[in-house]
Amino acid sequence: MNRTAKPLRLATGSAGFEEAFTARLQWSAQTDAEVEQRVGEILADVRRRGDAAVLEYTRRFDALDAAAMSALELTQRELEAAFDALPAAQREALQAAAARVRTYHEAQKKANGESWSYRDEHGSLLGQKVTPLDRVGIYVPGGKAAYPSSVLMNAIPAQVAGVGEIIMVVPTPRGEKNALVLAAAYVAGVSRAFTIGGAQAVAALAYGTETIARVDKITGPGNAYVASAKRRVFGQVGIDMIAGPSEILVLADGTTPPDWVAMDLFSQAEHDELAQSILLCPDAAYIDKVQAEIDRLLPEMLRAEIIAKSLNGRGALIHTRSMEEACEISNRIAPEHLEIASGDPHRWEPLLKHAGAIFLGAFTSESLGDYCAGPNHVLPTSSTARFSSPLGVYDFQKRSSIIEVSEAGAQELGAIAAELAHGEGLQAHARAAEMRLRR
Repeated sequence: MNRTAKPLRLATGSAGFEEAFTARLQWSAQTDAEVEQRVGEILADVRRRGDAAVLEYTRRFDALDAAAMSALELTQRELEAAFDALPAAQREALQAAAARVRTYHEAQKKANGESWSYRDEHGSLLGQKVTPLDRVGIYVPGGKAAYPSSVLMNAIPAQVAGVGEIIMVVPTPRGEKNALVLAAAYVAGVSRAFTIGGAQAVAALAYGTETIARVDKITGPGNAYVASAKRRVFGQVGIDMIAGPSEILVLADGTTPPDWVAMDLFSQAEHDELAQSILLCPDAAYIDKVQAEIDRLLPEMLRAEIIAKSLNGRGALIHTRSMEEACEISNRIAPEHLEIASGDPHRWEPLLKHAGAIFLGAFTSESLGDYCAGPNHVLPTSSTARFSSPLGVYDFQKRSSIIEVSEAGAQELGAIAAELAHGEGLQAHARAAEMRLRR
């Protein structure tokens, strides 16, 4: 078993930095052709046969035999019972995290989620109507690991947005149900929950079956099959994003204890062999100290082998010429999680444009954001923070333009529209506007 990790050492001032840096960032989102073909077959089969196909694949892939979908539906009583059966400490932590996530998203809704309108000089009404989605599906991983925090982060903003029905799907291989996941569904207000997963669950949500109503949007992370299925059903339904491996980037000025930084790098590396952990720092001696802590702490970790593979394959400790340069490189990477491990984080935060979430100061570990700080932990990966945002209330709302043109307004706007429409050769457009002009 490999329990050593030597992330690639780079220095921005050295020859070959650009080539090595670019190569280290590369990650292929392409899935295996066999996976693509199989996912296509599963989607088509569920679309054609509905419940029967979902039951068959659940039996085959999760070793969970059920005669009907009703046997796979988790009742509200079961969700509540799972919550009640938790140790008091877990119940309190779950509720505290849910309360903080809810408080955050309530504030988000108040600030950004309301309809608005105004009247112009002609008395015409212009604005935007904000309405919640009718029904959403949330996918919660349940194979190698269980993530009750994902339930909170997906279901609560949907509920705050006013979504009418929230359907949760979570695989339970061999029928093993995680009490924390079920309890989180109860706390977060999930409407219905099914013990199905994989591409078949995505298909059931996207197309609907005899038992599961078709949803408007699917959110939540999953494996390569889930990601491929979400990509294929996009257009039939909305999706949040196609997530890549987890990422953390730490900007350090050398004032944070090096063992804290080493553990923060571990916190993402332990997710997956493909996860990426990067340190940017202008102090070479401090980087040496972080490496020494990596060497010291790694043998203590339960997931040491995964951490080592991640750091060896995709990790990097980068010596920069300055903190300013470190910020520039961070903007190029646009990481999922960005920690500013500095005694003066607010000095550097204005220089940072692209990140899924920014964690300010030595005491703000990324793990707090994963569970209970309040902001959502569903974040853009693979540099998509350049153009996308964390999951939030706005992802479960849609906006409709409101236009009411007065008679006076139609005179001015109609003339303009008719002119442009004629120019485009669209006679009916022009005539429709002209008919409303005073003769």
